[in-house]
Amino acid sequence: MADVARIAGVSPALVSIVMRGVPGASDETRHRVKAIADRIGYVPDRRAQKLRQTQSRLLGVTFDLQQPFHGDLVEHVYAAAERHGYDVMLSAVAPTRDEESAVQALVRERCDVALLLGSGLGTRELTEIDARIPVVALLRSSGVDAIGSVRGDDVAGIGTAVDHLVQLGHRRIAHIDGAGAPGAEDRRQGFLAAIRRHGLDEHARVVAGGMTETEGAEGMRQLLASGEVPTAVVAFNDNSATGVLDHLLRRGIDVPDDISVVGYDDSRLSRIAHIQLTSISHDVAAVADAAVDSGLARLAGEQAEDVVLAPTLVRRRTTAVPRER
Repeated sequence: MADVARIAGVSPALVSIVMRGVPGASDETRHRVKAIADRIGYVPDRRAQKLRQTQSRLLGVTFDLQQPFHGDLVEHVYAAAERHGYDVMLSAVAPTRDEESAVQALVRERCDVALLLGSGLGTRELTEIDARIPVVALLRSSGVDAIGSVRGDDVAGIGTAVDHLVQLGHRRIAHIDGAGAPGAEDRRQGFLAAIRRHGLDEHARVVAGGMTETEGAEGMRQLLASGEVPTAVVAFNDNSATGVLDHLLRRGIDVPDDISVVGYDDSRLSRIAHIQLTSISHDVAAVADAAVDSGLARLAGEQAEDVVLAPTLVRRRTTAVPRER
């Protein structure tokens, strides 16, 4: 900044005014100072600026690096944050980096709010973090009255998937669940409730799965090895569903003529040309908007609230009338 001021023949304070875009400099001065800054490669130090502010105007986001749907959601969080004049700091959860490390990075960077996507943290850990930085849990209930959440109605979403398959004529329907993943219990209970509603308890099965392709494939292997092979499978998420599709392809089983497959999340995976997966869709933009609004409301001192959004089914090529009716 001192270099820009010296070349422009003005004070560093005036350069600061120009760079911050606040009143106090003429248009001619602003143009000249910015041109000089561009020429010598000056970039304002945003982190230093934030240290002088009461609020950092940073929204922190943790997300799972291996979940495509989280990437879809992050894209919309950026847009929602920008509308409020906020920047976004991402902190990834990965096989070599746990969620607690990801959250602590947001705290160290003085983020104003933490949006936790698909958090696996327990109520005690969430409460401890919320004491330092307002937390909003995305894609699951927080389980804590003082901590808000934004999520889809997973019970209704899985029910919609079952309804779709029943309407096509399926009677032997299985669910490869998410094991202990966030939202797995709601989706499991939603599946069983929908099955009971249609009177299909006798032929329905739930097998252990998970969030990954490998776990989806293993769940499908178990179903094929059972005495009664289903004509349709509802997977915990799109990742799991792609594992199901891969296993069926390797076994020479046709999708959807032999077995229909439904995913969950309607992530970018489901829209790939050679996959075209029928999936339960969240309104991703609405989830992002609600999450940012909820976080900023907490920052302003408002009470936490749970926002539950209705999902919808997007039909593609992996579901059809069963060959056996």
